[in-house]
Amino acid sequence: MTATTWNRTLGAAQAGDASNSAELDLIALGRRLRHLRKGLGLTLDDISAVVDTAPSQLSLIENGKREPKLSLLKSLAKALNVGVDDLLGSEPPSRRAALEIELERAQRGPLYEALGLPKVRVGARLPMDVLESLVGLQHELERRLNEQAATPEEARRANTALRQEMRQRNNYYKEIEQEAARVLQAVGHDEGPLSSHRAADIAEYLGFSLRFVGNLPHSTRSVTDLKNMRIYLTQVNKSQHDPRSVLLQALGHQVLGHKTPTDYFDFLSQRVATNYFAAALMMPEKTTVDFLQRAKAERQLAVEDLRDAFAVSYESAAHRFTNLATEHLGITCHFQKVHESGILHKAYENDRVNFPADHTGAIEGQTICRYWTSRMVFEQPDQFRSFEQYTDTVNGTYWCTARTEHHSSGLYSLSIGVPFEHVKWFRGRDTKERCQSTCPDENCCRRPPADLSTQWFGNAWPATRANTHLLAAMPTGAFPGVDETEVYRFLQQQDG
Repeated sequence: MTATTWNRTLGAAQAGDASNSAELDLIALGRRLRHLRKGLGLTLDDISAVVDTAPSQLSLIENGKREPKLSLLKSLAKALNVGVDDLLGSEPPSRRAALEIELERAQRGPLYEALGLPKVRVGARLPMDVLESLVGLQHELERRLNEQAATPEEARRANTALRQEMRQRNNYYKEIEQEAARVLQAVGHDEGPLSSHRAADIAEYLGFSLRFVGNLPHSTRSVTDLKNMRIYLTQVNKSQHDPRSVLLQALGHQVLGHKTPTDYFDFLSQRVATNYFAAALMMPEKTTVDFLQRAKAERQLAVEDLRDAFAVSYESAAHRFTNLATEHLGITCHFQKVHESGILHKAYENDRVNFPADHTGAIEGQTICRYWTSRMVFEQPDQFRSFEQYTDTVNGTYWCTARTEHHSSGLYSLSIGVPFEHVKWFRGRDTKERCQSTCPDENCCRRPPADLSTQWFGNAWPATRANTHLLAAMPTGAFPGVDETEVYRFLQQQDG
């Protein structure tokens, strides 16, 4: 690994991605440093005197809990009579070191954290047979959980991988912004809300005609006929989706050059890209950034203002804010869509908020802490205005603003949150609402209060509402959940 690569790795770690490979590399680096130091019979005090760094700081580095600067890394390499590349080698120096690294990684992962077990101190005094047993148990537990996951495992892993990519890019996709800007320029739209008429102009510019029908296949929002260059949309008024957005997403597949998805990750990636493309057309980058920067200068940032300015849904405005907030405003943030039952439907973060996760890192389907803003908003009598709250968590204090919206499957909350350091730019920062969350500690909100448990433990037998879709395998096919026979028959009828 070169010095340039190391600088990039440090940058990723400092950006706050605690789950990426940068942290794991630090664990391996620390074990290699310790192995080389002890091989020379040196103590931390001995090395400290040579590299002019406190032994406590060197200990943190050896334990994989601190990133050394490149200058210190060079000094350490010189003191240990090796090259910098030798320190950053990917191969563990011994079998014991490999096991120590693996156990340390496991104990920092979401699976071990979910078990609520105390962490084992990984050091020279840990017997080799105990070390091997702990690592073996971790492997077996992961294997059994993966077996239980069966087919939905692919979906969860794909969601996790996609969310990591979005975090690394701060949810900003420059190439999609550029394509959207090109299309808007071609149809002469430069500012203000995108009307349905202008959306139709975009379709015409791209060579498509539109057909509104009442018998669209039930599993689809739109159907694109590439043979006759037509896009079929529903004309049912009760549709819960903005027809402009549905049309622009369909066009996005063509503008972005999408091919038939090869796997579930490809399918999800295309969906994220077309959603982004539609938002970039409805809320153009330049005018939206100008709007947000003015609001920031006035310390009056508010998602509902963005919604009203561009005539979009609150959810669309919240998503668009996450696209532009870090890249153009220097604000890290997180977004949540949570069902009234407390189940997390979708989310994004680049501000280190501690979303609950399963052993694969997937967060969809997990239960959000009942003290977070996204849950507390359901208890508010005033559902017309946004609800703001400060929440003290194990990862710091966050300020969040949330609203609720009805959907055919129930009531959902939509929330945008930022670390305390960024709250000064937002309207609603003067809220007096505050809660404390110690999740993932089960004593926070997962276990009933002691007085209730004393009275009712063993005396309650609830009848569970079974969500049968959770037991089913993921739909198969290039477009999961879509009945291709129904789609082909529909197109055949329209083509006749």
